[in-house]
Amino acid sequence: MIRSFPTRIALVTLCLWLSGCAAGGAGDDDDKPDVSGQVLVTTAAPVNQTFHDTIEAWGTAAGDPHRATVISLGHGGQVTGLDVAAGQTVQRGQALIHIAPDPAARNAYRQAQSAMDLASGELKRTEQLVSQHLATQSQLATARKALDDAQAGLEAQRALGGGSTDEVISAPADGVVVALNVNLGDRFQADAALLSFTPSHGLIARLSVQPDDAAKLKTGMPVQVEGVYGDADALTGHVTMVGRAVDAQTHLLPLQADLPSNAGESLVAGSAVRATIETASYSAWALPREAVLHDDKGDYVFAADHDHAKRIDVTVKHPEGDTVGVVGQLDGKTRVIVLGSYELDDGDAIREQQESSK
Repeated sequence: MIRSFPTRIALVTLCLWLSGCAAGGAGDDDDKPDVSGQVLVTTAAPVNQTFHDTIEAWGTAAGDPHRATVISLGHGGQVTGLDVAAGQTVQRGQALIHIAPDPAARNAYRQAQSAMDLASGELKRTEQLVSQHLATQSQLATARKALDDAQAGLEAQRALGGGSTDEVISAPADGVVVALNVNLGDRFQADAALLSFTPSHGLIARLSVQPDDAAKLKTGMPVQVEGVYGDADALTGHVTMVGRAVDAQTHLLPLQADLPSNAGESLVAGSAVRATIETASYSAWALPREAVLHDDKGDYVFAADHDHAKRIDVTVKHPEGDTVGVVGQLDGKTRVIVLGSYELDDGDAIREQQESSK
């Protein structure tokens, strides 16, 4: 059978194309490395780092009882003006309360004033009589003593508020009026608590922790305190008191921490706070959390050792956070496997992922 010329050309072309495909396929297979049985992994070098064990605590900012002040008067009176409210921030010397003295105190002051005027006049007359030899030195001494007694009585009544018709109670320092115990028009007795005042530099943190944390706590430990609401920077203080009795209502262990003098700029008395107490510091190898595994034998990591995975047992000392702290037979040159470690067994063949292929 005789084939046409175009048919012969088509057959030759098809053969050449099939030969080229076969050659090309063989070349690709030769270029691809043999990675069968190898696990693709990434590694990281451990870094020696200082870690801190911490205890979380919650509580409120409060006035330091050693600095807080309860303002009262040694005499009774009536409230005629209020210039502040509870919780208000005030400046030193700012008027807080206006007081009208008790009528009885005002009357006693006037009587003391009259007694001093009388004693003063009596002394002058006695001195004249002595100069005329009509009175003795004993009478003169008695007159002087009477004047001294009258002056002392007048000063006492002035201190009791009887000498003024409008007495003003002012802020003793920059701070906060924590509580206001009187209202406009109230009459009060001597020594009654009118208001509670806390200086700006007189705040502490009253905190509570779980009772089983008591053994880890001691005075002097550093504390980071920040308000529950807002984004103000944390304040650094120290534990000043660790309770040894659980609170009957909260069933938590109370403790106190001091705060820096500028705490009043970001916190007010009564505001909720949270605190982090540093209880211990130690050195450990810092690793990504993904690198640390656990089985029946304990915690461990895999290290890259001549293209094989090698198990190294470790002890986790700092389990919190994305970076954990461990101790074990590691050094700064160990290549610890991070990604791919869950697929490995001890001795498995591995292939490290190159930077360009990540």
